Amino acid sequence: MTPLLATITRREAGIAVIGAVMLAAAATLPLFDTGFYLSLALNIAMYVVLCTAWTLFSGPTHYISLASAAFFGIGTYSVALGIETLPFPLLVTIGFVASAVLAGLVGIATLRLSGVYFVIFTLGLAELVRQVVTWAQTNFTRGVGLYVFTDFTEAHIYWMLLGLAAVVYVTGWLVNRSRLGFALRIIGNDETVARHVGINTAMAKVALFMISGGFIGIVGAFLAPRFAYVEPPSAFNPMISFQVVIMALLGGTGRLWAPLLGVIPFTILFDQISANFPNHTSLVIGIAFMSVVYLLPRGVVGLIEDMRRMKRKFRIVWTDDAALGKDPAE
Repeated sequence: MTPLLATITRREAGIAVIGAVMLAAAATLPLFDTGFYLSLALNIAMYVVLCTAWTLFSGPTHYISLASAAFFGIGTYSVALGIETLPFPLLVTIGFVASAVLAGLVGIATLRLSGVYFVIFTLGLAELVRQVVTWAQTNFTRGVGLYVFTDFTEAHIYWMLLGLAAVVYVTGWLVNRSRLGFALRIIGNDETVARHVGINTAMAKVALFMISGGFIGIVGAFLAPRFAYVEPPSAFNPMISFQVVIMALLGGTGRLWAPLLGVIPFTILFDQISANFPNHTSLVIGIAFMSVVYLLPRGVVGLIEDMRRMKRKFRIVWTDDAALGKDPAE
């Protein structure tokens, strides 16, 4: 047995088994439904991967990135540009590499920033890339959009996303147990202390930002056949970035699986709002963002942990009072 496998705790093994069973159960959905519920499940699977990939970087570092739409769009266009000449797996690989390279370039230029400055820059990144793509297509091609014709159905895309979700979770588990993950947790707690103990903070942040961006690019590549017609406003939609942040923060970023608690209810709620109130979706996104930030700053998982901590503290006080012969109710 390798040292890595030897250090797997019973709790981690239990979580892995539960996750594998849930993944296998989810994979059977296309066998029973190919309509609304499959489409909804596909959206959930997409945001599970996006939010988990986002959490890989933003969870330990506490940096709020709004660049998800840029990486997603790069992956989508990687497939759209080459679908007629190159095999799909190669295009997905190109999307991963291109998104990771973009993340690396952005990271080198901006990860020395922090707080609101980093948020503003990453928000503008998707719009910048969208404008560049629009300009290039307008000046060098006959149209702005691209057709993506493949034999993939929603079931195929759904299965690919489930497989990618497993890869992202395993990657996150490995990163958390590595020196890189330990370094990033120190950076998230206090970046100044991290520098003083000899951690190359810039290199660590850029490395994980590239991994996160690459996975988001793969999601965009997988979703390109679903769009059928790809154009900049849909590929680089800023709503993707905001929804990823809201869902991830709602579930919590302290655990790799925590975004699930935000993705599932919010995707279902947003689907209903989009269907019944299509002109008010932006308003709902804004209200949801403010509500999560002010009411659940540490997400559902953080709230549960706080409640457990209070319960444990109350139990200790109760035990101490009982030992001293006091009435705990007084």
